[in-house]
Amino acid sequence: MFGSVWFISLAFTPYLISQAIDRGLRPHQLEPLLFWSAAVLVTGIASAFLGIMRHRSMTKLRLAAALQTADLVMTHATRLGSALPRRVTAGEVVTIGISDVWTIGRAMNVGGVGVAATLAFIVIAVLLDRTSPTLAAVVVIGAPVLALTVGPLLRRTQKAGSRYRERQGELNARLVDVLGGLRILNGLGGKQTHQRRYELQSAALRDQGYRVGGPSSWIGALGDGLPVVFLAVVVWLAARLAATGEISVGQLIAVYGYTAMLVIPANVLIFCGFDVAHGLVAARRVTDFLRIPLDSPSGLDAPRGPAELADPASGVVVRPGRFTALAGSGDLAAVVDRLGAYGPTDATWGGVPLAEIAPPQVRGRILVAQQDADLFAGPLRSVVAGSLAADDSRVRDAIATAVAHDVATDLDREIAWRGRNLSGGQRQRVRLARAVYADPEVLLALEPTSAVDAHTESAIASRLAEARAGRATVVVTTSPVLLDRADIVYYLVDGRVQASGSHQDLLASRPGYRDLVSRAFGEDE
Repeated sequence: MFGSVWFISLAFTPYLISQAIDRGLRPHQLEPLLFWSAAVLVTGIASAFLGIMRHRSMTKLRLAAALQTADLVMTHATRLGSALPRRVTAGEVVTIGISDVWTIGRAMNVGGVGVAATLAFIVIAVLLDRTSPTLAAVVVIGAPVLALTVGPLLRRTQKAGSRYRERQGELNARLVDVLGGLRILNGLGGKQTHQRRYELQSAALRDQGYRVGGPSSWIGALGDGLPVVFLAVVVWLAARLAATGEISVGQLIAVYGYTAMLVIPANVLIFCGFDVAHGLVAARRVTDFLRIPLDSPSGLDAPRGPAELADPASGVVVRPGRFTALAGSGDLAAVVDRLGAYGPTDATWGGVPLAEIAPPQVRGRILVAQQDADLFAGPLRSVVAGSLAADDSRVRDAIATAVAHDVATDLDREIAWRGRNLSGGQRQRVRLARAVYADPEVLLALEPTSAVDAHTESAIASRLAEARAGRATVVVTTSPVLLDRADIVYYLVDGRVQASGSHQDLLASRPGYRDLVSRAFGEDE
């Protein structure tokens, strides 16, 4: 509304000026001159107010659209929970949050200013028709010519922008991964390798950006240049009409005013197309994210008591009350994900397909303890207790099991977000303490002692086996200490079980297993 009335006020101003000239200035009539001049002044003041309100409403709409989109994305990300990292990269979420939502907000303004600019075209065409049908015809024909000129560039921009946006998400994902593992990369000497990969990927993104920038720059040039050419054509025609006496001097000035004002809606419409092209690219990425399905809370009932958990894809069988270890080659994390019902799985629990059991029942009884699981900010007591009620005695027992007593003797010690005020080994042990405190029926732990020394690892192995007695526990590890504590060890090659038995039996009978443990910890150990 504000945009439309503002544009109309701009369009009527030249008409009022022409009336002041033709009815007051030329015939030397003071009263009509003052009247029409006052009308110009009032219209100018109203136009200034309407312009301010138009800008305020556009800014409010843009911010509201961006923030509401961000709220939808964050709400959906929260509902996806732990399934989020398995379905979309962190870089994609970052790019949506810092780029796409604002692009969408800008594109939302097109509805208001686009309608207003179109209405301005119609009003000016009607006013010009009253002055000269020829000039009105030029305006009516000129608008689609502008659209036909810029349209192909908009399509090229949208196509190149889609590829650019996809690569941008991939690059941000790599950046997030590198920053998250910078300390590890420094320790392993892999920082330079990742830097070179990032530089190559960044250069490819820059080159793609040039391909986006080419048509975009032409759109910018045409958006500013074509309306001026349009203005020159109309003014030239109007001047010829004035020279022949077909229109008055006031009408000539009005035509110039109409056409000069027409530069604004013409420019607006061109850039509306530009904003829509980029907005569609961003909106598709957001809607793709919002279409990621949530886990349905409905399903079959889980077994009533402890039951056997089996993964036919790997051959691993987790029996109630036993300490099980997985060692070998292949993606063992995928085995754990299938046993924990993260993603597609053919695993069964007590003979019931795990994928068909209600997820809340699975989550309540099977816990996957990952190496990179987040630590939330707060007192150590609440960090270890997690979503459960904190019991100081149980918290201390869990900390003792994880040999995390060096983190703090005071349970009120504040832990920073993601454990940033802890060392890598301390973070790992706090994660393990949290998993122990949860006391799940089945605990699936990925490399729970990879960041601790041999003495601490030995203590954790014995205490964890004791604390989890009577409960099913699975650890993915190549640690001889943990493997020796396991009731059964599964040796996997390329993700499939090749042999099973005790640690000592596998050392004696499986050279590949022996080599695996030797490579990980050295011949002496």
